[in-house]
Amino acid sequence: MTNLFKYITLIAIITITISCKSEKKEEVNEQPNILIVITDDQGYGDVAHNGNTIIKTPTIDKFATQGVSLTNYHVGTTCAPTRAGLLTGRNCNRNGVWHTIMGASMLNREEVTIADVFKENGYKTGMFGKWHLGDNHPFAPQDRGFEETFYHGGGGVGQTPDYWNNDYFDDTYYRNGTPEKVEGYCTDVWFNEAIKFIENKKDNPFLCYLSLNAPHSPFNVPQEYYDLYKDEESLLETQKRFYGMITNVDDNFDRLLNKLEELKIADNTIVIFTTDNGTSNGYKVDEETGAVHGYNAGMRGTKASEYEGGHRVPFIIRWPNGKLEAGKSLSDLTAHVDLLPTLTSLAGIDFASDKVMDGTDISSYLIGASKIEDRYLVTDTQRIAWPEKGKNSCVMDGEWRLMNGDELYNLSNDPGQTMNIAEQHPDRVSNMNAFYETWWESVIKEVKYSTIDLGVDEEEVITCHDARTVDYYPPWNQQMIRNGEPMKPASFFVNFVKPGKYTFKLRRWPSESKMSLGAEILDDRPATETTDAIIVGKAMRFKKAFVKIGNQEVSVDVDNASQSTDLQLTLEKGQTELLAWFELENGTLTNAFYVNVEKNN
Repeated sequence: MTNLFKYITLIAIITITISCKSEKKEEVNEQPNILIVITDDQGYGDVAHNGNTIIKTPTIDKFATQGVSLTNYHVGTTCAPTRAGLLTGRNCNRNGVWHTIMGASMLNREEVTIADVFKENGYKTGMFGKWHLGDNHPFAPQDRGFEETFYHGGGGVGQTPDYWNNDYFDDTYYRNGTPEKVEGYCTDVWFNEAIKFIENKKDNPFLCYLSLNAPHSPFNVPQEYYDLYKDEESLLETQKRFYGMITNVDDNFDRLLNKLEELKIADNTIVIFTTDNGTSNGYKVDEETGAVHGYNAGMRGTKASEYEGGHRVPFIIRWPNGKLEAGKSLSDLTAHVDLLPTLTSLAGIDFASDKVMDGTDISSYLIGASKIEDRYLVTDTQRIAWPEKGKNSCVMDGEWRLMNGDELYNLSNDPGQTMNIAEQHPDRVSNMNAFYETWWESVIKEVKYSTIDLGVDEEEVITCHDARTVDYYPPWNQQMIRNGEPMKPASFFVNFVKPGKYTFKLRRWPSESKMSLGAEILDDRPATETTDAIIVGKAMRFKKAFVKIGNQEVSVDVDNASQSTDLQLTLEKGQTELLAWFELENGTLTNAFYVNVEKNN
């Protein structure tokens, strides 16, 4: 009996061991979690490991030693176009987001996002921070595949669609579209929300899109982070705050990575750290003295530039279970539009778009199994009412750059793009231009404006931030709203999802301010060493209010003591244009800055 017991015990031990090994293998082969961290306006040179000797980014630098860095990785030249391309795999001109305002920052309703794809394949999806792809239906993040969202309005904290008087500290943000006040600094809040989401979803595969507004202006930062750079004489005052905002991101990123370790899910979580365009404030050259402030890694151009410094940014990806070689740098040409096809491939998800994709699957390149085939990529800066062929364009081919059709640079021996060698390489210029011609012909067929749905909720708010201006910028932030300059009336493209009677409440100030139409707002605050000023909200005096929808137009006299002027129209279902404006007492016309639209029962 003793020998039999020993034999049975041995078999049991072997069986348990094999079972444990089998379970471990299955765990390794589970679909990976996806965590994307993208910052705003942080350039290639705004991290220490890329040669910046002043900035403090120890977590990001260490992270680079744990993952794969793409050193020839490119995005759009401004924030919303990059986010639109990252989420869809398609160039921003194709998907409706070629600008950051003027109604051209709303992701076309037909686009399929990375959240749509992963949600359909069983992933839990969350988005936290900066959305900037539309604040109304059907553009809000909760309409685009993200199940849990907490975000600010517009393209930055304190912009026109954002909750009134948000200033980075103790603000009100939107949880799945509903305002909610929180305590704390905005970047801390976004990371807190992402951590809570990950804690709650750790037993399921998840996609967490942590899209930050920092270090975008206004450069408001906690005192302790400003103090890190306070005595750095080579930096301008706003740069000290800008750098402080980045170091705050770095500290929060450390908290996030530690949480993955604590939850024992770090090995099977794909973590990406990247940014959305070249630096906005990390590199300045004094035009009079030539003094250089900050660092740009030797590149030409900054945010919004078609030159290298406008769109080449950091990209680091870590996945311990995924055979990514720690500390490796890869220099083949890659871009933000590659993320959707690549991440679906890494997650074992079959994905085939019925639209033209500008991105490609680079998963085998990341694991060292292949090189990237020769490819051309295009980025540009439009920032106008309708995209124009050739405007601020850059065609990329490996280390070659064709700028605006007639400037050619080779970065391998001219990283600063100082020597135009187009005349020496006419065939290359011709070939790159030929690609651009074909590409543009494909793109322009897809360009179209997005249309806001009205009548989905009981009340919806549209703001002048998204008005279809043509030759001027609308007041896109709350400081401009406070300044009280009249805005030339401009239309919104809208779609009434239900027929019936609608009330249009035209406002000078947003409803949450509780201020009357003719009021002056005296809650101004002076600038400090860590925050921008908030100016007095100037009074405007109105005489009449107007709404025009399609062929119908109504007007009423304005009571400046009321918070809004209300006008009603009975409307058919369908797409049309909406125009809402005031006549000032001096006869000047101005667009309504805010319009609350109510569907009457």
